Amino acid sequence: MSLAKITSYSGRAVPVPGDDIDTDRIIPARFMKCVTFDGLGKYLFNDVRFDANGAKTAHNLNDARFSGAKIIVSGRNFGCGSSREHAPQAIYHAGFRAVIAEGYAEIFFGNSTQLGIPCVSVSHADRLAIEAAVSADPTLEVTIDIAAKEIRFGGKAVALEMRESARSALMSGRWDPLADLLSAQDKVDALSAALPYMAAR
Repeated sequence: MSLAKITSYSGRAVPVPGDDIDTDRIIPARFMKCVTFDGLGKYLFNDVRFDANGAKTAHNLNDARFSGAKIIVSGRNFGCGSSREHAPQAIYHAGFRAVIAEGYAEIFFGNSTQLGIPCVSVSHADRLAIEAAVSADPTLEVTIDIAAKEIRFGGKAVALEMRESARSALMSGRWDPLADLLSAQDKVDALSAALPYMAAR
């Protein structure tokens, strides 16, 4: 099964400032009682987007200026905490398709890559520059060029870093291991048939 080759992504961005933003902040545990991931998007960052009475806070994700943003910009160690797959799923189902941060928790990074969400890293100074640019002009288009290893915005370009295995998987369209396995069904069947304990069943 061939998947889309993700070599670049362009869209508007929203700053979600802070370091060590954990998966419980991204999607609180009480919203994980679901059969599918489809409805998780509306609970993204729920406990910082709404107060105890359910009223909207001043969080950037509630700011109409950033409506339609598809890229999250954040700080160090994004997605730390528990290994819940629900965190990148909530990001995906809320409509976001990429994350720019200074760094990521290992499992969050892997889960995001397997959803086709590029998680690219930049320096602290470059992250602040991107945040400042999109805060000044929320309509600004940001391009994450995975092939060229750079991010372009407002006439500027900064370098990005990404683990080569993830970069290669995205660019080759082999970022979903299940789809990769299903694409080799004939090989799976052949190997299964050759195993004595399978043939005896």
